[in-house]
Amino acid sequence: MVEQLFKELSLLEEVEAIALGGSRAGENYDEKSDYDVYLYVNSSISEEKRKNILKNFCSYMEIGNSFWEYEDNCVLNNGIEIDILYRDMKDFMKGIERVVVECQPSNSYTTCMWHNLITCKILYDKTRKLEKYKNKYSINYPKQLKENIIKRQLELIDSSMPAYPNQIKKAISRKDFVSINHRTTEFLASYFDLLFAINEVTHPGEKRLVQLCKKQCKILPENFEENLNSLFSHMYSEENQSLLMSDIENIVNNIKKISH
Repeated sequence: MVEQLFKELSLLEEVEAIALGGSRAGENYDEKSDYDVYLYVNSSISEEKRKNILKNFCSYMEIGNSFWEYEDNCVLNNGIEIDILYRDMKDFMKGIERVVVECQPSNSYTTCMWHNLITCKILYDKTRKLEKYKNKYSINYPKQLKENIIKRQLELIDSSMPAYPNQIKKAISRKDFVSINHRTTEFLASYFDLLFAINEVTHPGEKRLVQLCKKQCKILPENFEENLNSLFSHMYSEENQSLLMSDIENIVNNIKKISH
């Protein structure tokens, strides 16, 4: 059924390529796994066109969500969820170039879209343009990018005035649980961005990061999982919240040891 959906989408003149991401692009999925589908387009596809195709395959549709990327979030007739994301190929590849060629770091998830490109499974490629980009950027991790990410993330988690631990400490003093949660989340996002860069591994996204680091990263901080578990146990315990800063200090000190 889903193959027929992909075929009909490929017939749209606006569509240059279709790719599959997430677990479905690899081997670790089952028949109930969701679909993450990327449509690379040369111009926007009207909602009417998309609805007319999707209604034949989906029992539920949310058309034109734009909370992250512009996408249609649906449930197929067999009950499996499918997210269809629409990307302007030129704009998307400019973003990849900023990371891989210009070596510009972000506050988090720096190499996530690069990872998405080089690990995707191409389903349709009108002029083989997506394949060419995938091959172009399937390269070794740039040394300058690694250095730039390490520098930026160490500043964010340790050395700068607005570093996350300083903000978390203030939030604890105010007993501001929302702020503690928000700043700790940002701290961890920078931490994992740093850890993947140290290992010259592209960032796989936001899910199962501890397990993926243990599987893919040859270099891990001392007491990697234990320190994270300790941090999580203290985050929402007012009685033990004073220990949260000790947890963060241990995490920072241990990753600094492997950052050089």
